[in-house]
Amino acid sequence: MSKTTNILKRLGIATLWVGVMTGFVILLVAANNVKDESKCKKIVVKFEGEDDNFFIESKDIKSLITKDKSINPVGKPIGSINVAQLEKLIDTDPWVKNSELYFDNQQQLNIKIKQREPVARVFTFSGNSFYLDETGERIPVSTRYAAKVPVFTGFPTDAEKLQRADSLLTAQIVDLGTYINGNAFWSAQVEQLMITPDHKFEFIPQLGDHVIAIGDGTGIDKKFTKLLAFYKEGLNKVGWNNYSRINVAFEDQVVCTRKDGVAPLQPIITSDSVKVNGADEVPVYENNDSASAVTSKKTEEPAAVKPKPAARPSTESKAKAEKKEPVKKETVKKKEKAPAEKPKQQPKAVYKPGNKSVNTSKKQKTP
Repeated sequence: MSKTTNILKRLGIATLWVGVMTGFVILLVAANNVKDESKCKKIVVKFEGEDDNFFIESKDIKSLITKDKSINPVGKPIGSINVAQLEKLIDTDPWVKNSELYFDNQQQLNIKIKQREPVARVFTFSGNSFYLDETGERIPVSTRYAAKVPVFTGFPTDAEKLQRADSLLTAQIVDLGTYINGNAFWSAQVEQLMITPDHKFEFIPQLGDHVIAIGDGTGIDKKFTKLLAFYKEGLNKVGWNNYSRINVAFEDQVVCTRKDGVAPLQPIITSDSVKVNGADEVPVYENNDSASAVTSKKTEEPAAVKPKPAARPSTESKAKAEKKEPVKKETVKKKEKAPAEKPKQQPKAVYKPGNKSVNTSKKQKTP
């Protein structure tokens, strides 16, 4: 009797669990059927991100999916709504990076939007303008909000399909914009950069009356670190308005052009100095107009002019010549003894920063 009782108990428990599971499945199916048959009440749009300055608004997203009555989800059974199709439609907006759609228990369609973040604004030769995000994708300018990002002028083309050189230029613009945006000092100092015909970059800083040439968009961190060191070691001492052009494109040095157009004296080239043009060449100045910027330590002397043979002097003229001869010799002696006048010391044209970010060496002379 005990064995039979145990078997019956086990069967009863198993039957009970089967009944519970069956009831749960029935309730779940019924709930899903009710949900599928229930209609979408409204659309709720949420934007992701800490910045409140969004380039698109909720009404823009809603209009994308409500302007076409055939796909408008409001008032339709939830089971008949193609959520994947709506996501694909929303992602076509150029300001939308990605979207996520789902229904909650209140029969509301929730749309979570992550918008694209611009890192640079670009103006072409023809005057057209667009933004670039961190991936290099173009974003149209918004009429509601202007992003506070570096502005690049002189982009060579309006075509969306770029040539290789223009694609490389676009990538460098993205790198420059990302670097400047991520640095509080340079974000305040650099507002607009100009693209030269040879795809180099120049800008006029907010502080200082000069042009800064940074070359191409490679080695950005090194160039700006070198420029900051030059600001601290050089311009803070000699003044911010003495130079018309500061070039940081060269390796381990800053080349300057004075405003007065006079080429500064050639700096002393030490054994460990970096050569720009070659192993035996000295750094080249930016100021080619005063190009007599000293490129050699040797100085040319005027060639001696051979006098023409003159007629034999008369006795009277010979006597006069003998009287004047000692005066000439004395004059020559005085000229030989006179010390050479030392050239006035002028600011150096080339600044070479040390290993540290700020040079504190007393031997190093700043411009």
